Amino acid sequence: MKSLLRWLAVSAVALCTLSALPALAAKDVVFAVASTFTTTDPYDANDTLSQAMAKSFYEGLYGFDKDMKLIPVLAESYEVSKDGLVYTIKLKHGIKFHDGTDFRADAVKANFDRVTNPDNKLKRYGLYSNIGKTEVVDEYTARITLKTPFSPFINQLAHPSGVMISPTALKQWGSKDIAFHPVGTGPFKFVEWKQTDYLKVAKFDGYWKKGYPKVDTITWKPVVDNNSRAALMETGEAHFTFPVPYEQADVLKARPDLEVVAAPSIVLRYLAMNTLQKPFDNPKVRQAIFKIVDRAAIADIALFGHGAPTISPLPPFHPFYDHAIPIRKSDPAAAKALLAEGGFPDGITTQLVMPAQQPVLERMGVALRDIAKAANITIDIRQIPEDQLTTVQRPMAISSFFARTTPDTMLYEWYHSTGSWNRANWHYSNPEVDKILDAARQTGDPAEQKRLYTRFQEFAVNEGPGPVLFVVNHADGVGNNVKGFAPSRISVINLKNVTLGR
Repeated sequence: MKSLLRWLAVSAVALCTLSALPALAAKDVVFAVASTFTTTDPYDANDTLSQAMAKSFYEGLYGFDKDMKLIPVLAESYEVSKDGLVYTIKLKHGIKFHDGTDFRADAVKANFDRVTNPDNKLKRYGLYSNIGKTEVVDEYTARITLKTPFSPFINQLAHPSGVMISPTALKQWGSKDIAFHPVGTGPFKFVEWKQTDYLKVAKFDGYWKKGYPKVDTITWKPVVDNNSRAALMETGEAHFTFPVPYEQADVLKARPDLEVVAAPSIVLRYLAMNTLQKPFDNPKVRQAIFKIVDRAAIADIALFGHGAPTISPLPPFHPFYDHAIPIRKSDPAAAKALLAEGGFPDGITTQLVMPAQQPVLERMGVALRDIAKAANITIDIRQIPEDQLTTVQRPMAISSFFARTTPDTMLYEWYHSTGSWNRANWHYSNPEVDKILDAARQTGDPAEQKRLYTRFQEFAVNEGPGPVLFVVNHADGVGNNVKGFAPSRISVINLKNVTLGR
């Protein structure tokens, strides 16, 4: 009886939260998401939900299909110069922005000139800072010249942030205010944004892919509370929810009118060690940590079975993933031997720092602490407010990274001695790893890239800032009256093919 009363109370709260929504259209899709959006401007967004939402009205030159294969979107084709510096991109014809502006090469120039201008202070500046200049060759040909050769450049253009914004709208609203007046080429056009309540988009009748989209409107509804978000699905007031809380996935899955669609994402969890702090300045201690982790157990405890253990910093579906690497089991005896070799025959005591009020991370920390005891490794867990993380010493931390749209972007940041994230947090340095990553970003030969990234993974599974633990499976809740939905590995929620039944 208590559980019934609690469910009714949660459902009542969910009903109240929808009171601010506008009247629904005949084919209005409601998508309940876990947080509010920070911006509609992908070039100025760091959170995946904001970028995912923006893909309903924005498109880029390139993208990825559901299997992470590169596909042209607004681009037709490209050529690259022998020195790897100049990319000439042919554009598709007959595409219009929502404001009626023709999509042409001047739009490519306007967007990349904007993001590469440091005065605009856009969060994604670093991702595109290797662009030296962008030129209009003719109406449907753009030329981009890089500062240094960068073989994954086209893949980088497929990043969710790399969208085309109407140059007319950019001129009208300016670099800052375009976030409140987004104008793209996507299947839906922007209607309204009430920042704490909802964001609404409507079908763009002039969309260049005839017959799409198949619904009239989408209302993105931030519902932070997990129970309230699940209740909206149970009462049928939301057609989608993302993400499904791991602890509630089985409950929702059991309902005949709902489906939980899960797929491995590009989000990986790992255990990181600061190599400048004792005892992790000792390579033997770091190697012992690599030996002790039990990836399968930690993933099961943290995600209730919704994670895939992995040992490589590239997710298993990545084309450069080395499938020959086995998922190792925890080896306390080997860990003890390494600690003894490093001068710690009686084990070590260390501190694991993590943000407070994050149940997944807390479950990971507790599982790791219990597993480590078998190797005489004592871990004290310290939880602090997330906004204070950068102000405290973190000898060891649980973190996550996104495999990104190019292996270079992520691996360079986390493993190269000059990588921004590594340099700011873990201070790992290996000249051989640096050499491999430098060569991989310069060669344009896919076979050579694969060889280099395979060699890199041989290092990464044995040493580095810390062991990779598992790939996060993202789960979407989908009503059974929804057809045509496919989950995305990179959290780009594509609703173009969705149809809504009765």
